Amino acid sequence: MKNLSPFDGLMKLINSIVALCLVLAILVKYISPNNYAFTVFISLGTPILLFANLLFLIYWIVQIKRPFLISAIALAISFMAIQQTYGFEPREIMLTKDLKVMSYNVRMFNVFEWIKNKDIESEIVSFVKKTSPDVLCIQEYYPTKKLNKLYPYRYKKTSIKKTTFGQAIYSKYKIIKSGSLNFPNSNNNAIFADIVKGKDTIRIYNVHLESLGVNPRKENFGEKTREKLRNRMEKSFKKQGLQASLLVSHEKECHYKIILCGDFNNNAFSWVYHQLKNKKKDAFVEAGDGFGKTFDYPFPLRIDFILSDETITVNHFKTYTEKLSDHYPIMARLQLN
Repeated sequence: MKNLSPFDGLMKLINSIVALCLVLAILVKYISPNNYAFTVFISLGTPILLFANLLFLIYWIVQIKRPFLISAIALAISFMAIQQTYGFEPREIMLTKDLKVMSYNVRMFNVFEWIKNKDIESEIVSFVKKTSPDVLCIQEYYPTKKLNKLYPYRYKKTSIKKTTFGQAIYSKYKIIKSGSLNFPNSNNNAIFADIVKGKDTIRIYNVHLESLGVNPRKENFGEKTREKLRNRMEKSFKKQGLQASLLVSHEKECHYKIILCGDFNNNAFSWVYHQLKNKKKDAFVEAGDGFGKTFDYPFPLRIDFILSDETITVNHFKTYTEKLSDHYPIMARLQLN
């Protein structure tokens, strides 16, 4: 502190707090939201904390001052988090034998006209036809027959508690078994389908974890008070924790290679992601490019994922930019080996 001005002394203090918060944000992935739901709020801020520490690092390096070590150490500890935030090494290996898997939250094909375009369903179908995934996992599915010509095999599960809403798996390859996990006390769910490609049988999971039920574009995210907002989000995070645990237990009974797709309604720094990714590769981390933003929001949120068995090679990953929903579709080319 001797060689630091009063201003730099204050900057060092703030830097230390921000660095500590980043380390804590990295560690909360080991804490279940069922025990301490508030920890999820820390993990949500991980990208911001990474960026703030990077700015501090640059600030001290430019001045050639020793406090640069504070953020340098924090960022070194958080190296894996940096890889989760930004794709540095995209792969573009295109093999005809690849399995092309797409995950897409279609927001019920715009049935309530959130987007001022009455032909969104047809546009999504045209997009799917153009990109031609072998397996298509849809979240927030709304019944349609327009995809049936593209996919001879399919499994769908919808709820009619409030409106017809659910998940669907479409496949160009034969489905020999399918089913639903039926999450308790929730309109969200996970489904699965076992598909046969050549000599391989692969289990595809399509999951839509509990929605937060907030509007990110409104003040207090659509709630009247911050306290109500926090309570609602904590309840949703606890449900996500239970749903992730149910899915992990279901996976343990499967003897096939697993590919897990879906909208987690949470980021890659959360406990639920950490649980679901166990012994799997994140296709974006393996072959993605840039921030991989999957939700239509000014801040680059990546809450949609394709996770594959460790033995599967990820040859390519792409996040599309079509604005046909509040989510962007993602697709991975997977080599089953």
